[in-house]
Amino acid sequence: MRILIAEDDPISRCMLEATLKNWGYDVIVTTNGREAWESLQQEDPPSLAILDWMMPGLDGVQVCRKVREAPSRKRIYIILLTAKGEKDDIVAGLEAGADDYVAKPFDRAELRARVNVGVRIVELQQNLSEHVKELVDALSQVKQLQGILPICSHCKKVRNDQDYWQQVEGYISAHTEVQFSHSICPQCYETIVMPELERLSSQEVTAPTEL
Repeated sequence: MRILIAEDDPISRCMLEATLKNWGYDVIVTTNGREAWESLQQEDPPSLAILDWMMPGLDGVQVCRKVREAPSRKRIYIILLTAKGEKDDIVAGLEAGADDYVAKPFDRAELRARVNVGVRIVELQQNLSEHVKELVDALSQVKQLQGILPICSHCKKVRNDQDYWQQVEGYISAHTEVQFSHSICPQCYETIVMPELERLSSQEVTAPTEL
């Protein structure tokens, strides 16, 4: 996974870059907020960003706010790296759109734990996005019936677009993914099938016996 870091202090920047690379991440390094903002506006930006709060030009909170306000097809998980420890400062950073924060100087174990959380969330979002796309593709392929269908009031056949009359199930099967299994409803059994069975039975009884 690619992770962007924005840190104006050379020593902190080198430590952060070396730490993340040692954990196997592909690191994109920027030295201030404006560089970070430009990198995050690329067509395929990194999925996770670690932004120092205090930077010249644009600070981390301003970058975070701009990222959240900008229309984007990809949501970026943002961790603020800050020496500000006051509760109000932390709340301000989170309200600006940050997902998490790490206090400076950062503890490697804490940083790794928070980055791991970010990676899991990013992966869940990507999986969800893929499932949504698959669902949209599947729905786009579903055949639907629309409009008014001319149907015979006697035999219940439907007239199709070629002015040909066909059975309802044949028409529906041709225009949807529906499959039919045939049976007889109780009313048809009593009004149609039973009289026919009785008629046939009566004919067998009255038929002359061959000698």
